[in-house]
Amino acid sequence: MAVSPNRRFRDDIYEQFTRIGKAVSSPKRIELLELLCQGERTVDALARASCLSVANASQHLKRLQAARLVDSEKSGSFVIYRIADESVYVFVHAIRVLAEHRLAEIEQITRQFLEGKDGMEGVDRVALLERVRSGDAIVLDVRPPEEFRAGHIEGALSIPLKELEKHLPELAKDKEIVAYCRGPYCVMSIEAVQMLRARGFRAARLEDDVYEWSLHGLPVAKG
Repeated sequence: MAVSPNRRFRDDIYEQFTRIGKAVSSPKRIELLELLCQGERTVDALARASCLSVANASQHLKRLQAARLVDSEKSGSFVIYRIADESVYVFVHAIRVLAEHRLAEIEQITRQFLEGKDGMEGVDRVALLERVRSGDAIVLDVRPPEEFRAGHIEGALSIPLKELEKHLPELAKDKEIVAYCRGPYCVMSIEAVQMLRARGFRAARLEDDVYEWSLHGLPVAKG
């Protein structure tokens, strides 16, 4: 049976849509996109952060690039990747929000992981901003320095998680410390809060990443 031009048009369009779906059909590729939403990275850095071999990371990134979700450029002997544009931030965020609304397993997995860990309750964004401005709280960015430079909550203090212990004497114990990293499923801020509480600090976790913070019209800085 002959296919009409109208039917062929619709089939061709939906086939293009599936390129995006296929590109994010791997958990590791979603993780790589989330990492790139924090700032551009080399393949080596992405491989380390996602616990992949460089070869596997490179293959996943090529799939993402084929779907036009990421761009790359050569810098000396390195290949640097970045998200294609801000619409990719929106897309990655939408995947997470939809999954949280539709999949009860996400809440169950999260609850089990956080069970028995103090300071993991949500922090009100506006109230936190007011406490920071009044000097009653410190916002602590525990991501790597390159992510902080790419964008951070205005007024946040950058102390990467792996350096936190040696900087503890510099932090005031009379102020609440609120740690954040790459969003609700990033464990760096969880580890930071546990370390701080074990040393006698008042500490809590902010679930937002920088993009979530900016979506609510709250101030973000770069550099």
